[in-house]
Amino acid sequence: MSTQPILSPNSTAAEALTVMGAGLVGSLLSLFLARRGHHVDVYERRADMRQSGAVEGRSINLALSDRGWRALEGVGIGSQIREVAIPMYRRVMHDVHGNLSFQPYGKDNQAIYSVSRAGLNRTLLTLAEAEPRIHLHFNQQLVGLDVRKRQLELRDTVTGQEQEHSFRRLFGTDGAFSAVRSALQKTERYSYSQSYLDYGYKELNIEPGPDGQWLLEKNALHIWPRGQYMMIALPNLDGSFNCTLFFPYEGESSFASLQTPEQVQTFFEKVFPDVVPLMPELTDEFFRNPTGSLVTIRCFPWAFDDDVLLLGDASHAIVPFYGQGMNAGFEDCTVLNQLMEQLGDDWHAIFDQFQQQRKPNADAMAELAVYNFEEMRDRVGDPRFLLQKKIESKISAQYPDQWTPLYSQVTFSHTPYAEAWQSGREQEQIMTRLMPHIQAESDYDRPEVQALVQQEMARRG
Repeated sequence: MSTQPILSPNSTAAEALTVMGAGLVGSLLSLFLARRGHHVDVYERRADMRQSGAVEGRSINLALSDRGWRALEGVGIGSQIREVAIPMYRRVMHDVHGNLSFQPYGKDNQAIYSVSRAGLNRTLLTLAEAEPRIHLHFNQQLVGLDVRKRQLELRDTVTGQEQEHSFRRLFGTDGAFSAVRSALQKTERYSYSQSYLDYGYKELNIEPGPDGQWLLEKNALHIWPRGQYMMIALPNLDGSFNCTLFFPYEGESSFASLQTPEQVQTFFEKVFPDVVPLMPELTDEFFRNPTGSLVTIRCFPWAFDDDVLLLGDASHAIVPFYGQGMNAGFEDCTVLNQLMEQLGDDWHAIFDQFQQQRKPNADAMAELAVYNFEEMRDRVGDPRFLLQKKIESKISAQYPDQWTPLYSQVTFSHTPYAEAWQSGREQEQIMTRLMPHIQAESDYDRPEVQALVQQEMARRG
């Protein structure tokens, strides 16, 4: 792997930069900054996960798609990540009787990729460590930040020793409950909100079969939609599947109502009967693994002068139902790199244009994520919904320049999220008008339906 910077005539002069947080976005950002010739100190509150391992019950698999791949390829590491990613070409829906239905994600051979969060983070850390311009500092908790004096106060979580460090430019990539953002929230006229779904999540596991075989279809994302809740499963390289139960905190069927191993076993056998035989440690895992919350965070501004900038979950945490949290954070790195390329040493303009570009798209993605939760939970098992998706694919094939399905705009393109969301709402209005005239896939070819489609496309322009 080359460690040469990807400098151009418009690149910023080399500086000493500081990144707070060595998660997925922080690790990748440090690579982008180092490849531009900067010296980067990365501080992480946790221990080095390559030595300590992942926290049990917190290693949800992630769906890597085009925006994420572009960022990884931007620092030349796409091929290394593909070696540990599993393509998923379609959704497989499991009903309460174990019957299956299918929905492709895109066109032929388009896929999202299942990757281990912990595995990807370890790989990015190892690549960052190999860069001579990057210095990783673990067990360093940010306990104080004076943005005006550009001073950090860090506590070593092993020794308890505290030290002050000055910084010139600080990038906050320290997650949804960012300590960097917490300091910005104390600045004048700072807007911040957080909202939680009434749902939590629990990680579970499907064991591999004999000789590491996948006991469900390997190259698919599996969904058990059940109206008010759902479970999903993504494949791992060892033949297992990482499952996540998204479940209400309270109510008749909820975390609150399942208090004993017998209740959990009975509930799963009733609601998810086809998968229970594949989960031999179900009840142990249910009570051993933590229940995670689902939060959306909005804030603004993301920058303080040309001194501090927030990226990733620190500025726009979203719920995970479009598989875009990581991809959006990685796209932050791509956009910031493009602005550095265009604007050279003008960090004030870089930071300002970054937040002006990304804020509307982050807000749109937050709405899309909740929208997709409702779709996955309530609609993907509905035959009318699946028929509508088939009709949308037909419209897209017939009018490729005018109709790209919303999911494809979000997942298989680099269309700004805000534009995709607006387009998707317009498409949904059109489908609401068309679907009463369509009862079967073959109806699409009827002359009167074709006339209606033509009218809609002409109106759309």
